[in-house]
Amino acid sequence: MNSLNILSGGAAQGLVASLTPAFKARTGFDIAGEFGAVGAMADKLRQDTPTDIVILTAAIVATLAEEKLVTASSITDIGLVETALAVRAGDPLVTAKDAAGLRECLLVSDAIFVPDTKASTAGIHVARVLAQLGIADEVAARLRIFPNGATAMRELAASDARRPIGCTQSTEIISTKGVLLSGALPPGCELATMYTAGVTTKAAHAPQAQELIGLLIGAGQQKQRERAGFMNAPK
Repeated sequence: MNSLNILSGGAAQGLVASLTPAFKARTGFDIAGEFGAVGAMADKLRQDTPTDIVILTAAIVATLAEEKLVTASSITDIGLVETALAVRAGDPLVTAKDAAGLRECLLVSDAIFVPDTKASTAGIHVARVLAQLGIADEVAARLRIFPNGATAMRELAASDARRPIGCTQSTEIISTKGVLLSGALPPGCELATMYTAGVTTKAAHAPQAQELIGLLIGAGQQKQRERAGFMNAPK
């Protein structure tokens, strides 16, 4: 069976999964590859991992195009994804209206589940926010860091901590059973990241990659994008 090879940020995993049946019906192709921290996925492409399509942050895709690894004319924005707070299903929702409220939420948690703080979009942002709030050292021992947001959220769901909390991209929270999207980060601490798709310059299946991009941005998939956690860019 032919497969389209993808390297993608974990933010797009739920959306791609929801479109896979339609993609296979149109092309006869399955979708194979990896979803993970965007920096790690970009490095895999640089290491010549066979890849037809990437879905990564707009900044990284632009860099890969400059490196002649992604075809510039194929680059297409999919949507914005917020970094947000998560709790276990059944736990009280946590909201933070301002930076002080977020600081308090994090300080009262005994375990904070986050993705890679050096290679993932959300993890890098969490590290910055902790420093901004002046609590990086205080909560360092409570951080539970995993390779990507999806893994962090699965671990949050299974946690036996007393008051755990998670912070990653909303799409990864929405697509994980056992956790709930609790709320966006407050003004001054927020992050909304544009995710972008592009066909690689060495794609073995470029027409099928372009077909998937068409599905990802199609008007008929607007509700699916919203359910998965993708927002339209402000006009």
